[in-house]
Amino acid sequence: MKPIRRTWRLALTLSCCTLLAACGREPEPAPVPPVAEATARPALIPAPASLQSREGSFRFDRGTHLVADGEAARRVAVSFAGLVATTHGVTPALAGADAAPAITFAIDASLPADAPEAYVLEVAPQGVRVAAADERGLFYGAVTLWQLLSSAQGEAVRIPALRIEDAPRFGWRGLMLDSARHFQSVEQIKQLLDAMAWHKLNVFHWHLTDDQGWRIEIPQYPKLMDVAACRIPAGEAGTDPVSGQTRPYCGYYTQDQIRDIVAYAAQRHITVVPEFDMPGHVQAVVAAYPEYGSLGDTPAVSNEWGVHQYLFNVDEPTFAFIEDVLDEIVELFPAPYIHIGGDEAVKDQWEQSERVQARMAELGIADETALQSWFVKRLETYLEGKDRRLLGWDEILDGGLPPQATVMSWRGTEGGIAAARAGHDVVMTPAESLYLDYLQTGSPNEPPGRPAQVTLQTVYDFEPVPAVLTPAQRNHILGVQANLWTEHLRTWPRMQHALFPRVAALAESAWSPAGRKDYADFLTRLPAQLARYRAFGIAYAQTPFEVLADVEAGDGDASTVTLENPLGYAIRYTTDGSDPDADSPLYEAPLQAPLPVEVRAAAFAGTTALAPASRHAFDAARLRVRTDEQMATCPDTGRLLLRLEDDGPPDGERAIFNVTIFRPCWLWAGAELDGIASAKVRLGRLPYYFQLAHDEPARRFEPAQSPHGELLLRTGGCEGEPVASLPLPEAPGADGFIELDLPLPDAGADAGRTDLCLIATGDTRPTMWVLDRVELVPR
Repeated sequence: MKPIRRTWRLALTLSCCTLLAACGREPEPAPVPPVAEATARPALIPAPASLQSREGSFRFDRGTHLVADGEAARRVAVSFAGLVATTHGVTPALAGADAAPAITFAIDASLPADAPEAYVLEVAPQGVRVAAADERGLFYGAVTLWQLLSSAQGEAVRIPALRIEDAPRFGWRGLMLDSARHFQSVEQIKQLLDAMAWHKLNVFHWHLTDDQGWRIEIPQYPKLMDVAACRIPAGEAGTDPVSGQTRPYCGYYTQDQIRDIVAYAAQRHITVVPEFDMPGHVQAVVAAYPEYGSLGDTPAVSNEWGVHQYLFNVDEPTFAFIEDVLDEIVELFPAPYIHIGGDEAVKDQWEQSERVQARMAELGIADETALQSWFVKRLETYLEGKDRRLLGWDEILDGGLPPQATVMSWRGTEGGIAAARAGHDVVMTPAESLYLDYLQTGSPNEPPGRPAQVTLQTVYDFEPVPAVLTPAQRNHILGVQANLWTEHLRTWPRMQHALFPRVAALAESAWSPAGRKDYADFLTRLPAQLARYRAFGIAYAQTPFEVLADVEAGDGDASTVTLENPLGYAIRYTTDGSDPDADSPLYEAPLQAPLPVEVRAAAFAGTTALAPASRHAFDAARLRVRTDEQMATCPDTGRLLLRLEDDGPPDGERAIFNVTIFRPCWLWAGAELDGIASAKVRLGRLPYYFQLAHDEPARRFEPAQSPHGELLLRTGGCEGEPVASLPLPEAPGADGFIELDLPLPDAGADAGRTDLCLIATGDTRPTMWVLDRVELVPR
C-alpha cells in the first residue's frame, strides 16, 4: 500500500470546514424573531427574464401559510415547503384560501399554454402569488421564490416587493453523468437530481454503458450483469491488500432502481435520457458476449481509459441482441429520446473482419464510414417504431444522417452547425466549453482530471446558438448540456467538486435570455448559491474561492509575493500569522517582504470570506523545490496532459501526478543553478492504462540504455544534452516512490538560469515513472 505523499505545495489544501446554513429541526418559537433583509439585488441563479421592483417588502416567518388550488399546485407547495425547511428550519403549512399572510400557488388557465415552463411571481407586502399555466412553470416559480427567501438567513425574512415574468431560453437544459467508468449510488444520483431541479435543469443524460462497464439490468442477458458490470482495476487498486486476490470493481442498476430514479426525476420535472453507446465503446459487452464482437475474441472488461477498438459486428443475431436491449430501455425510460452514442468508433476491426466485409458486400456498402451510417439508420428506424427519437454524438453525421436523428455536438460546435444546416435538431455540448472533467482552476488542490481548464467563466460565456446560422437554422438548437465524464473522478466528493459551482453557470446559459447574462453580476449572486449548497450538503469546489500565491526572489532576502483568486474576488491578507477578516488589508499590488515570509489570504464577497484562509509560507529552501504541478511540459509533447491518480492504495486517498502520456517529460523553466550541487528527484510509478487507437504513433519514449531505464536530467531544455543520468530500479520502494540524487558537476560554471528537463527512459508500457517533486540542493 502506498501512503499519501507529503509534498510541499504553493497553496496548501483547504480545510473542508464550512459554515452550515441554518437547518435541521424546527426551533422553539420566539416572541419576536429577528427579520433578515434579503439583498437589494435578488441573488437569483439563473437570472430571470424580467424583474420589476415594487415598493415595500413581504415578511416571511413561521406564521406564513401556503395556499394551493388543485393537486398540481399542492405538489409544488409541498416541494417549496421542503426547500424552505432545509435552508430556514421552518416548514410553512398549507392552509385555506382565506389564510393570511400567505403564499399562493396557482395554475392559471389565462396564461399562455404554449409556454409550460413559464411563470409569473408577484411579491407584495400583503402576500405572494406564483402562477403558471402548467405545473412545470409553477415548480420553477416556486424555486425562484425559495431563492428569494434563501438570499437571507433566519426563520424570519423580508423579501423585496417585485414582479418576475420568466421563461427559459432553451427547452433542453441538460447535464450528463457517466456512471459507466465510475459508479454512483441511487442516493447520490437523487442528490444530483435535486440540485438540477433548483438550477432549473430539465434533462439528465445518463451514460450507462461503455468499455469499462455495463450498468443496466437486462434479465434476458445475465452476463451483462455477471461479466460486463465488473472490471479489475489497473495496478495495485485491482488487488486485495489482505488476501492478494483480484478485487473487482462492479455495479449496475436494477430495473426497480432505474424506475425509482426516473420517477424521482419526473417529480422534479427532469427527463432521464439513457445512453446505450454503440457501435463502439462496447468492449464490456463483447467481454460478456464475444459473438457480438467483430473479431470473435473475448477481451476483458477494460480497465483502461481512452479510445478502444472493439465494435459490434453487423450480423442479424447482433441486431437481435441490440433490439432486445433497446426494448428493455424503452420500457424503463419514457423519455422521447434514446441516445445511441456513435462516437469514437474506430473502424479497424470492421476492416479486419471477413464477416463484416462480406456483410458490406452483401449490402452494397462502399466503406466502413458508410457502414456506420447504415448502422445508425437501422437503429433510427427501429426506435421510430417504438415512438422514440434517436440521439447521438456528432460522429453520427459521418456518412449521412437519418432525417429524424438529433445530434449532440461535442467536438466543438462545428458538428452542431452542420446538423442544423441540414435540418437536424442539435444539443450543443462542446468539450472545450462544457466538459466538466476538465479542471476549473490552476490550483494544485484540484482533483484528478484534464488540466486543460474549463473555468467557471468558460462555462458561463459559452453561446449555444452560433451566429453563422440563419434564423430558421437557429430554431434547430434545442439547447445546451454539460457533461461529466468520470474516468478520473473515482469518488462522489470529486464528482461534486467538478459539478459545482460550474452547474450554476450552465444553468444561467441554459435559462436566462442572452441579453440578461452578465458574468460580473453573476459573481455577486454566486455567494448566496454557495450557502444553498452548504445547506444541502453539496461538496462544491473550494478551489475557485481559494487564494493562490507565487513568489519571486530578489536580491539578498528580498521577495515579491503575488496573490490571485481564480474568480477575481477581493483578497484580504495578513503577514502576522493570523487569519484575515473583513478588516484585514485589501490586496491591491504584489507584496514586498524579506524571506522567510508567511502570508495568509482569503477571498471576500463584501465582509464574508468565501473559503477558509490559504496559508503560504516561503523561505529560500522552498524556492528551490518544484512539484509536478509547478513544472511545465516539454514543448513538443503535444496533447493529453493529464492529472492522474496513483493506482494504490485500493481504498482511501492516493497521490496525484501531472503527466503528459504521449511523452512523459517535466520542465523547470529558468531554474537557478548557480551554487547548486545536485537535483534530488522523487518519482512514483503508474500503470499505463490508456488506449490510444490511431494516436498510438504519437506516443514517444527514449530507449533505455540499462535494464530498467535511466532518469535523465538535461539543461537548456528538453532537447539539450544530458548533464546527469542515473539508472532506474526495477520497482519503486515499499511506499511506491523512489528518490534519486543527480549530481550536477558543471552547474557552478553555468552561473545563472537554465531550463531543466527530466525524462525517464524506456517504454511507458506497462508502467511509467512519474515525477512527484524535484529539489535543487546547494553546494
